[in-house]
Amino acid sequence: MFIPLKISSTILKLFSSKVAAGFPSPADDYVEKGLSLDDLLIQHPSATYLARANGHSMTGAGIFDNDILIVDRAETPKNGSIVIASIDGELTCKYLNTSLKQLRSANPRYAPIQISDDAEVLIEGVVTASIRNHQ
Repeated sequence: MFIPLKISSTILKLFSSKVAAGFPSPADDYVEKGLSLDDLLIQHPSATYLARANGHSMTGAGIFDNDILIVDRAETPKNGSIVIASIDGELTCKYLNTSLKQLRSANPRYAPIQISDDAEVLIEGVVTASIRNHQ
């Protein structure tokens, strides 16, 4: 399912120090500058769309069921890129393996998809980031 992309002008506060996974330092209450998530995550706005992940085949790449994928059509897919591919009209998110002509999952429970010469395969874009809700 494709999600329309709407560019935002919201600037969020960015703390200058990294957040510890233990006890925070009282000296870390300094805000450095603002950060736009659009600027951070979207390089080519007119060529970028969002899609929602479905399933568990890419969990080894940190992509989980229901995550939102940021997909850039302007990026050139390379060997090892995570791509959205249309195979005979069905969309899938997989690693692109150009040398073996395969689309590979990041979960060993799922077999690679061999790209045959007669298959209708279209790369719909390169996944550049994913967003997960932790609530």
